Amino acid sequence: MKKVCMIVPNRMVKGGIASVVNGYRGSKLEKDYDITYVESYTDGSKLTKLFKGISGYIQFIKVLLTNKPDIVHIHSSFGPSFYRKMPFIYMASWAKIPIVNHIHGADFDEFYVNASESKKKKVKKIYEKCSVLIALSEEWKECLSQIVSPSKISIVENYSILHEDALKQRLERKCNNIVLFLGELGKRKGCYDIPEVIAQVKKSIPDVRFVLAGAGDEVDEKAIKELIAEKGVSDNVKFPGWVRGDTKDKLLREADVFFLPSYNEGMPMSVLDAMGYGFPVVSTNVGGIPKIVHDGENGYCCDPGDVNRFAKRITKILLDGKERKSFGEASWKIVKEGYSLEAHLNRIEQAYKQVLLMDV
Repeated sequence: MKKVCMIVPNRMVKGGIASVVNGYRGSKLEKDYDITYVESYTDGSKLTKLFKGISGYIQFIKVLLTNKPDIVHIHSSFGPSFYRKMPFIYMASWAKIPIVNHIHGADFDEFYVNASESKKKKVKKIYEKCSVLIALSEEWKECLSQIVSPSKISIVENYSILHEDALKQRLERKCNNIVLFLGELGKRKGCYDIPEVIAQVKKSIPDVRFVLAGAGDEVDEKAIKELIAEKGVSDNVKFPGWVRGDTKDKLLREADVFFLPSYNEGMPMSVLDAMGYGFPVVSTNVGGIPKIVHDGENGYCCDPGDVNRFAKRITKILLDGKERKSFGEASWKIVKEGYSLEAHLNRIEQAYKQVLLMDV
C-alpha cells in the first residue's frame, strides 16, 4: 500500500480546510492509502500557533526519516498559510518525494496578481517544486495557470454530505423566516453588507431572523454588530458563534435560506454543506460558486456588494413557498449528482496516481 503524508490543520480549526480534511478520516481514502496526518496549524494565541507549527515540522521530519511516504499531500491557502507550508515543500523536495499541493486560497489578486515581483518569483519557485496543484474550480485553475503550466493543475472540487431526511423535513414544514450564514465574520465574506440586507428584508418580513454563525477578529465582529445596531435590526439577528456538530446540524435544519455574500471564494464548503441539507442559496458570482449555485434554479448569484438584489432575492424565496421548495430540491440534486464525498475522493486518488507515474 502506498504511503501518503498529509499536512493538515487540527481537526477543530475553524474554516473550510479542516471541514474538507475531516471528511477524509475513516473514508475509503484511508483504506486505499496508508495515510499519516501531520497537523501544522491550530486556532489560539500566537504562541499556541507557533508551538503547533514547530511541532508539525518536527513530526514531519520524523515521518521522512522513519516512515518515508510515497506522496506528500499539503493543504494550503494564500497569505500566512503559504509561508507556513514552504518548509514542508522544501523538505519533501529535498527528500525527492512528489508533492500534491491542495490549494484552498481565495484572494488571488492580493496574493499574486498585485504582488511585488520578488513575491511573484518566490510563489512561482515554490509552486514549481510541487508535482500537482489541486484547484477547487475551473476558474481557479485559470488563475493558477498564471504561475505554473496548466498540465500541472488538477481540478478537485469540494464535496457535500447528503441529508435526505433534512430535505424531506424542509419540504414538509412551514417557513420559519430564518436566513443562515456560516463562516468567518469579516469583509471577505461580505459581512459588512449584511446589516443593510437585513434592514431591507425586514420591511417585507418584519419577523425575519438572520443567524450569523461564525467568528471573526474582534474588530470585525464589533464593527458588524455596530452596523446592525445602527440599522435598528438587532432583534432580528443572532450570533451563536462558531458552530459544530449537533448545534450546526440544528441550525441547518431550522433555517430556510442560506446566504453567503462573499467577495472572494474558492469552492466554499459552507454552501455545499447547506445544499446537502436542501437549501436554496443566495450568494455571489465569484470563484466556484456559480458552478454550484445556478441562478434561478437552486438560488441566486448576485454581484458582490449588491445589497438591493440580495435583499430582493432573499425576500422572494422566503415569501414564495413553491420556489423555496423547488430550489431546495434542486440544490440537493446538484450535490448528489456531482459533489458527493465519493466523487471527491476518487479525484484525489486520480491525482495521487498521476504523481506516482511521474519521475521525481
